This record gives sequence, structure tokens and C-alpha cells, in this order.
Amino acid sequence: MTISAASRPTLVVLPALIKLMRPRQWIKNGFVLAPLIFSGQFLQPDAIMQACVAALLFCLGSSAAYILNDLHDVAHDRLHQEKSTSRPLAEGSVTPAQAKTLLAALYVILFVASWLLAPFVGLLIGGYLAINLAYTFVLKQQPVLDIFTIATGFVLRVYTGAVVLDVPLSSWMFITTLCLALYLAAMKRRQELLQNGAGARAALSRYSPALIDRYAKMSALAAQLSYSAFVITAKPQLGMTIPLVLFGLFRYWYVAEKLKGGESPAEALLGDWLLLLVAVLWIAACIWGLWPLPN
Repeated sequence: MTISAASRPTLVVLPALIKLMRPRQWIKNGFVLAPLIFSGQFLQPDAIMQACVAALLFCLGSSAAYILNDLHDVAHDRLHQEKSTSRPLAEGSVTPAQAKTLLAALYVILFVASWLLAPFVGLLIGGYLAINLAYTFVLKQQPVLDIFTIATGFVLRVYTGAVVLDVPLSSWMFITTLCLALYLAAMKRRQELLQNGAGARAALSRYSPALIDRYAKMSALAAQLSYSAFVITAKPQLGMTIPLVLFGLFRYWYVAEKLKGGESPAEALLGDWLLLLVAVLWIAACIWGLWPLPN
């Protein structure tokens, strides 16, 4: 006899609830820590604590956004070949009532934690949640706007990391983050279109593979050029990281094209050891290049 999710003990449903929060996607919130590295404050305990608190709050906020999106898309996800077995609501391991309870709990925890630890960061995450609300109900069906909305979330993460450390966000870092995020968002739409067809989502029917490819190529080129300009003009000691970024862009496209990844940037990164290695080497090279010299 099959036991429904609603009648299972809470501890049995707990793994499915954790999966509903998509913790693997929390790797995206590493963008919050970028200003910590580039400002050279990664050896200061207070700065590390502030940046980590901001990243943790973004993890809660992004999980809330994912749950709201899954509640809205549950009927559609049940018809999707992959999502019907990978998303707890779609596969039935979590009921809508349980998901709504978890969502409410996340909102409360996020509000209280933000109020006690970082009120201004809470306001920025509130803006992030508002953007995702608009994306879930309206903007994801609007071509081009959907891609820019996804990219805005990444830019907001970096901006939050700069605000919490009280450091300026350079124009080059802003442009680099935006272009990289547009590249990832375009590749996400590209893979959705190629793997699921134009009928999988209303916005996809208004795209074509050739158009999405042009968006991705333009964004990748702009990201590489702006990052190189940022390094040359502001952080010349990071010159050795430019080839790593270029390789990462190449490898990510390979993962999307040949290994059928790219629909989820986080899954693509965690699922390809070479891409993950390049990311680790880039972080290590940045820290090494920006390590404070002894007086």
C-alpha cells in the first residue's frame, strides 16, 4: 500500500523538504562572496562573518523563491520528463500544504534573521524575492525579459556582497557579472529549448536555437572582455586568471553542447570535474594574487 506524503511522519518527509529547498543551487550564492575576495578583505574575520551571513540569508531567500516557483509550476513539472522525477512537489514526495508551510517558515526565519543580523541586506533580499515573484508569475513568459530577470538575481548578489562590506562595486565588475549571468541564462534557455522543445514554455516558442546562440555568444564575449578590462585596469595582479575564465566559458559550452548540461548552471558546475577544478583554481589564483604583502 502506498503511503501519501501527507500521512508520512515529519522525519520521513524531511529529506524531501530539504530537496525542495534545492541546496545544490546554493552554490550560486557564492557570487555574494566575490567582493570579499576582490576587496582583499578575505583575511579579516569581521568581513568574512558579514559576507557569510549575507550569503546564508541569500541561501534562505533563494530556497523560498524556488519553493514558490515549484508551487506555481507543479502541474507543468509533472509533464516534464526530468522534473517529474527530480522535484519533490511534482513527484509527490511533498504535498502543496507541506511546501507552503516550509515557505512560510523560511519567510519568518529570513525576516527575523535579517532584522537581527543585517537589516539592509534583508531589504535587498526582499527586492530579490519581489523580482522572483514577478518572474514566477509574469516575466518567465516574456522573451528577453526572462533572461535579464535571471541575470538580475546574480547582479543583486554581487551588489549585496559589496554593500555588506561597504566597498564600491566597480563598473567593470558590474558589467562582468551582468554579462556572465546573461550568458548562463541564455545557455539555460538554449538547453530548455533543445531538450524540451518550444512547447515546454510559452517564452520558448518565441525563441529559436540560432537566436539564443547569438545571445550566448555575445554575452560570453562581453563577459570575457569586461573581465579582462577589469583585471588590466584595477587588478593587474590577477592577469593569470584571464585564461582560466576563458577556459571556463569554453568548457561550460562544451558541457552544454556535448554533455547535455547547462539547463542548470549549478548542476553543470557540480557535475563536471574539470569545470569545477577550473572554478577552484580561479578562486585560488584570485586569493593568491590579492594576498596582502607583508609590511
